[in-house]
Amino acid sequence: MKAYLSYLRIAPRKVRLVADLIRGRKVDEALKILDFTVKKPALPLKKLLLSALANAKHNFNKEEKNLYIKRITVDEGPKLKRWMPRGRGRAYEIQKKTSHVTIELGETEDKKQSLISNR
Repeated sequence: MKAYLSYLRIAPRKVRLVADLIRGRKVDEALKILDFTVKKPALPLKKLLLSALANAKHNFNKEEKNLYIKRITVDEGPKLKRWMPRGRGRAYEIQKKTSHVTIELGETEDKKQSLISNR
């Protein structure tokens, strides 16, 4: 139950700020947090979480209420290198950073269901 987002044109440092807010939380709680987060990475992360949720429902027949964010990683992607002219004929490099985000959902087991299955 994974979903990947590659080449997101936001620096990984900024995406990690929002990813840390939802790490380890239940899916419905994480969606509420992302709805009210005012940072730019909130929308792409919400879309990625909804994609992972759809994968879990369609491919694995899982229920939304039992799912939580097991793992979310933000890795650095390739950098677009650009040059900015500066004074006295110099040129400074500007790095436009990209991110690769991976979300993995896990399923919580209800204590009642585990007690029934052990009997």
